Amino acid sequence: MTNVLSFHRQHCIKPDGRSLWLYGRQAVALHGPVPSPSPDPVHATPQLRWHPLRREWVIYAAHRQNRTFLPPDGHNPLAPSVDPEHPTELPQGEYDVAVFQNRFPSLSLSAPGPAPLPGANPSAGTGACEVVVFTQDPTLSLHGLPAEHVKLLIDVWADRTSELGAQDRIQYVLPFENRGVEVGVTLHHPHGQIYAYDHVPPLQARTLEAAHEHLSTHGEPWATTFLREELESGLRVVSQNGGAVAVVPPFARYTYETWLLPKRSAARLSDLDDDERLHLAALLKETLARMDALFGVRMPYLMTVHQAPTDGLPHGEWPLHIELYPALRAPGKLKYLAGTELGAGVFANDALPEIKAQELRGVTL
Repeated sequence: MTNVLSFHRQHCIKPDGRSLWLYGRQAVALHGPVPSPSPDPVHATPQLRWHPLRREWVIYAAHRQNRTFLPPDGHNPLAPSVDPEHPTELPQGEYDVAVFQNRFPSLSLSAPGPAPLPGANPSAGTGACEVVVFTQDPTLSLHGLPAEHVKLLIDVWADRTSELGAQDRIQYVLPFENRGVEVGVTLHHPHGQIYAYDHVPPLQARTLEAAHEHLSTHGEPWATTFLREELESGLRVVSQNGGAVAVVPPFARYTYETWLLPKRSAARLSDLDDDERLHLAALLKETLARMDALFGVRMPYLMTVHQAPTDGLPHGEWPLHIELYPALRAPGKLKYLAGTELGAGVFANDALPEIKAQELRGVTL
């Protein structure tokens, strides 16, 4: 099922030539010029190098060393501009969500071909990187927004995935959010990013292979089988509503790792109708609120949105879902990747998913 996404959008060009898209639940209106921290574009020269033993690409983007890092109060580059002498990334106006091309991209559609290098054989870091600003208010977090606003964010992810994925060179689009300095955040303003790759990354390639095998063997998508079994047992279900389910998967690698899935199997966010996206938004808002309330602190986490490759195929086997990786195992205790995870790719989890799902279910909102 595919339907027309319901939102207002305005496309603008920044002084340095980058694109800016403003999204709103109501009509978008600008109050003043479209700004950029500098009128001069950053010369991005990302490159890819192939790891012959892991059989995966490694991105190199040395120009990112000069990007903004934890600026002091009053110098928020993601807040609407108020001082013409110190412009930010966003204009003043009436809009809810903003997306702009990253000034310091790890991948670029205009990446030049690198010079030959013995032993490395680098290639151009082809792709796209965009910043998604969730709200104009720097004090809020994602779960503090109204469900309709979170639903707009899901609409934005769907819209940008469709637009980026329509380009021949883009094979996969990954929206994600890092929250908290514990997971490497350099700006506190609520925001996420979108990476668009010219190849299907290793994790998604393995997922596609496994999902296709499950569909061929069982005659139904993996997500359909998984949700039926999880809902029947109820052991790891955190919460659900009319269109979506939050569950700590039985194979969780992180403590409190939670997946959100639509109840109807789908490949991409654009396959969901308005009601399904609103249900998913409401459950995402609730799940993030549970994580913050669990220890009474602002839970640092990584959130990734897993959609099918953008190769023009329907991919009925793909399990559309959102993965949440909280960084806290207990108050003051962070989850660090150690020898077994980094050296062998085998995760060690010191907590059973059933117990952690029970704890999240027991949170009073």
